[in-house]
Amino acid sequence: MNIQRPKGIQAFTIVVIGQIVSLLGSQMTTFAVSLWAWEQTGQATSLSLTTLFGFAPTIFLCPIAGALVDRWNRKLVMMLSDIAAALSTLTLLLLFWSGNLAIWHLYIANAFNGIFAAFQFPAYSAAITTMVSKRHYARANGMMWLTGPASSIFGPILAAGLIHIIGIDGVMLIDIATCVVAVGALLFILIPKPKVSAAGREGQGNLWQEIRYGFRYILERPSLLGIQLVFFSKNLFSYPALVVLLSPMILARTGNNELLLGSVMSIGAVGGLVGGLALSVWGGPRRRIHGVLLGLVALRIFGQSLLGIGQALPIWAVAYFLVSFFLPIVNGANQAIWQAKVPPDVQGRVFSTRRLIAQFPTSFAMLWIGPVADTFFEPAMMPGGRLAPIFGGLIGTGPGAGMALMMFLGGIVGALLALAGYLNPMVRNAEDILPDHDFAAGRPTTSPSAEPSSSQMKQSAPA
Repeated sequence: MNIQRPKGIQAFTIVVIGQIVSLLGSQMTTFAVSLWAWEQTGQATSLSLTTLFGFAPTIFLCPIAGALVDRWNRKLVMMLSDIAAALSTLTLLLLFWSGNLAIWHLYIANAFNGIFAAFQFPAYSAAITTMVSKRHYARANGMMWLTGPASSIFGPILAAGLIHIIGIDGVMLIDIATCVVAVGALLFILIPKPKVSAAGREGQGNLWQEIRYGFRYILERPSLLGIQLVFFSKNLFSYPALVVLLSPMILARTGNNELLLGSVMSIGAVGGLVGGLALSVWGGPRRRIHGVLLGLVALRIFGQSLLGIGQALPIWAVAYFLVSFFLPIVNGANQAIWQAKVPPDVQGRVFSTRRLIAQFPTSFAMLWIGPVADTFFEPAMMPGGRLAPIFGGLIGTGPGAGMALMMFLGGIVGALLALAGYLNPMVRNAEDILPDHDFAAGRPTTSPSAEPSSSQMKQSAPA
């Protein structure tokens, strides 16, 4: 007897539940292993290096991973990513049991996970397009976004409560079990294989040609390139302040009050959960570009800039809640645009190229933002500093005020970059200029607008 496997949004819901369970286990292990690493070294550098080793492969392998995802079975790639995470944790567990676990083992384990994570993002992103209907793209992205905040809220809490009962090794065993749940969820559902499109046929070739095609596809479509340049610029000039400086800024301004910092982070995770739930139920604005660009303006002004102005828990909590609330709306709406416009059979390489363009400036900015804060902004915002008379009334002075000023200015710059994108018709009207991939394939789902201009025809043509 044939078993009817779930399809569509029902199948995707099962995938999301499996990922929430799996990431919950991963967060528990990350928390437990971080405590172990801190006890062994007492140095923050060790913890930051584990993050770097996990992050670097996802950047440098993006183009290769995207091209291979388009060649391979995406469901298999998703399963292998979860299996790799389980094998990594199992290896650390065996080393811990034998008494041979060392800090450098964490670096290798994170690098191993990072390699498979480079494949996981394009596989999951492209799978959404073939699993759910177009009207549910933003809703599905909101559901996928829930996996991060949900695990971030409950993972550390569960790990902290269980580590004294079952130990670090017990937490790792739970993590391995949660990976099995995620793989089981994928085995249970059906992920359709994308049909070959005109773009897919043109992009065929050897691996190098298929990697290049991801860049060509974006470069030959000014509207998509314009959207991506907005993200590139805000990740270079605005986002790094939020990522790098938030924790040291709050600690510096509160006399190293770790409890207060933890409270802000927890409230931010709740904001991400609420934002993801809202997008899942609401589905996002009808004009998705409004969710992207106007959402970025709201995030930077009411979130990031407010973080810089704030000098106490209530303001920081509200601001970081808003940052985290708007993030899934911005990213979900943006992802929905790309999923609607890019043919599913080339989404792996195109989405990986997007990720490379977006994340590379963030990693570059992380090299300069710390030294600039330490050598210029922090001294300049001390009482009597060169910037204190200008911004002291708004930001305050003293330890952490320089980083707060960078946070505030980063928010303003990020909002201006988003507004610049909105003022550009090629970006603002991207949804009208570019046909949806199903319309381009001869299956219109909405009535076409008036006859396209020459620039529209150029972008509508296969790359």
